[in-house]
Amino acid sequence: MGDIRRRRAVALGITAGLVAPLTLALGTAPAQAAPSCTTQTGPYQKQVEKFLGRPVDGKQSAADCKAIQAFQTKHGITPNAGYAGPVTWGVMDLMNKQKAVGKNPNKAGKCPVNKGRIACVNLTLQLSWIQDGDKLVYGPVPVRTGRNGYETRTGLKKIYWRNIDHVSSIYHVPMPYSQFFDGGQAFHSAGVSMWNPPGSHGCVNMTKTDAKKYWSLLKKGDDVYVYGRKPGT
Repeated sequence: MGDIRRRRAVALGITAGLVAPLTLALGTAPAQAAPSCTTQTGPYQKQVEKFLGRPVDGKQSAADCKAIQAFQTKHGITPNAGYAGPVTWGVMDLMNKQKAVGKNPNKAGKCPVNKGRIACVNLTLQLSWIQDGDKLVYGPVPVRTGRNGYETRTGLKKIYWRNIDHVSSIYHVPMPYSQFFDGGQAFHSAGVSMWNPPGSHGCVNMTKTDAKKYWSLLKKGDDVYVYGRKPGT
């Protein structure tokens, strides 16, 4: 009996060791236990304080740290110790730039307006929207695209396959509302923050609400245009 129990324990340990790397490889933000707050003042202290509506004095306080830590935990930023560093400020700065776009995401005219209905993806701002000619149909919405080394490929593409209940054959995880437009790259919903660094493995992640809307508005053969460059890639 002792040998059997030991063999079972070893098997369970191996299984557990396989599961954790898979989760991390997918960029999923696991539940983070809040570590002790750092007392260090970060290089982006004032910017982060302003973003969070804290008193802007450029000095770390216990209240500052708790507010920063809550933001980091919400968006899967690690380590979530409340330090106002470049990754945290990078996420906040991106949020500010996305907000500034308002309801005119194609102001620069980079997404084609002569294709009829088309889904546009601006990698630089991590935004996507659907337009029909020059009329905005839906969006813009925040998206999470490919990380460094797994970049979402740019250019004009077409949706060639749709699967509402797709499961990844590589990572063996659900990819609901998948609409493939370039090899294994697709629009699909993901259960992480759209600002969770470092990004996907090439797909354009969306919230479930936005992925469902894209599913209802797009069809096989519709154009997709991806342009720009994701920060950090």
